[in-house]
Amino acid sequence: MKFLAGCVCSAVLGSFFTVWMLDGQQSNRGSAVAQERPGQTGPLFPLQVPRPAAANVETYFNADGLSPEEAINVSVYEQLHKSVVNITTRSTRVDSFFFTEQTSEGTGSGSVIDSSGHIVTNWHVVADARNIGVTLYNGETYEARVVGYDPPNDIAIIKIDAPNGVLFPITMGDSSKLKVGMRVLAIGNPFELERTLTTGIVSSLNRSIQVQENWSIKSIIQIDASINPGNSGGPLLDLHGRLIGINTAIASRTGQSAGVGFAIPVNLVSRVVPELITHGRVYRAEIGIQRVFETEEGLLVERLTPGGAAEQSGVRGPTLLRQRRGPFVFERLDRSSADLIIAVDGKKVQTVADFREAIESLKPGDIVQLTVLRKDQQINVRVQLGGGPPKPKTPGTRL
Repeated sequence: MKFLAGCVCSAVLGSFFTVWMLDGQQSNRGSAVAQERPGQTGPLFPLQVPRPAAANVETYFNADGLSPEEAINVSVYEQLHKSVVNITTRSTRVDSFFFTEQTSEGTGSGSVIDSSGHIVTNWHVVADARNIGVTLYNGETYEARVVGYDPPNDIAIIKIDAPNGVLFPITMGDSSKLKVGMRVLAIGNPFELERTLTTGIVSSLNRSIQVQENWSIKSIIQIDASINPGNSGGPLLDLHGRLIGINTAIASRTGQSAGVGFAIPVNLVSRVVPELITHGRVYRAEIGIQRVFETEEGLLVERLTPGGAAEQSGVRGPTLLRQRRGPFVFERLDRSSADLIIAVDGKKVQTVADFREAIESLKPGDIVQLTVLRKDQQINVRVQLGGGPPKPKTPGTRL
């Protein structure tokens, strides 16, 4: 199974479907984050939709001839489509054989998240782009720059310098309250058809898709709303017109919608976006273990970061042995001296993904307890995690 996002990554989602990121060489379009609209005090639209009796068919429709379901869709679209942008990218790569440059173009979707011009989208929409253009609802196009990105979660923030009057920030929702069967709406730019609306339901929750080696995004939302290349980064909305996810991938044999789509939950987006705007990246906890080897018993420490948190706390890696044979000196690693990690904070870990997830769920400065086997003896090692933004220099500090 594969994610197609210019480059190909593996994805574990069953044996029958290929998972496609919703762009490719014909890239996708951005996504959305949310803020409350000024003056908004409650739900924008009713959730209870009455069904007409045979004698009340006329009263079932409103003055515009719309059913309650249609009225909700129309209301959401009319209020939100101005928050959705069309993203176009241009990338250049050098052909090392012919020494020529090849240019490729891509498209995607995104959502305005504040009046300063910040836009949230998928990282794979703008990755490696030399030029990024953002087209607003009024047809005006602005040059954008990347402010921050988080490849492990496929999230990026770009920014345009546009007048405040043409920016309509999207409203933030809460993906923790989603239930299977809830109706959802998606707005994006599939096949460069700008601000296209599709509808569907939440098909499942807490899916997991792999976006890079040993890293999976958890709590993914599965939907059946039709999304296609160009929808990447576009908003997934609830019936109140609030952002609940970023459309990012589909499961398909052909690369086009087969009714199985995936969206990054907005609560994850909300968590990383402030750091991306402030620091340009997400500062995650660092344990100072660069590489581990999976065994049946646990994870064998292969390489430690010199001076890192794990080494300072007494975690042991392989020992470098040197042997002289005549005029030559041979080196080899003695892995029998390395610690075998079997649990993190009492929770068993068997794979690299398990270990990464356990550490990534913590913050820089947190203390984690590693349970390791050392020469067949089980011991606990407490490690204070590193990471975090650099501390500001005090006046007079020498560089």
